Amino acid sequence: MTIATTLTQAPVAVDEDKCIAEKGCTVCVDVCPLDVLAIDLVRNKAYMKFDECWYCLPCETDCPTGAVNVSIPYLLR
Repeated sequence: MTIATTLTQAPVAVDEDKCIAEKGCTVCVDVCPLDVLAIDLVRNKAYMKFDECWYCLPCETDCPTGAVNVSIPYLLR
């Protein structure tokens, strides 16, 4: 798996202001079939650890606060 080193490489963006992982929420991590999302233990926020997204969208649709946004490339739409 390729590690997502910059935010521009990651198709999954997490709005840290909306993310409630510090309250114990791990919905986006739990529903990802590839386990590419993780919780940053220092900031207590979700982030995309690996750049292997299938654009399946359960992380975006199941997020209770709408913090997750999946940017689907134009050619895949």
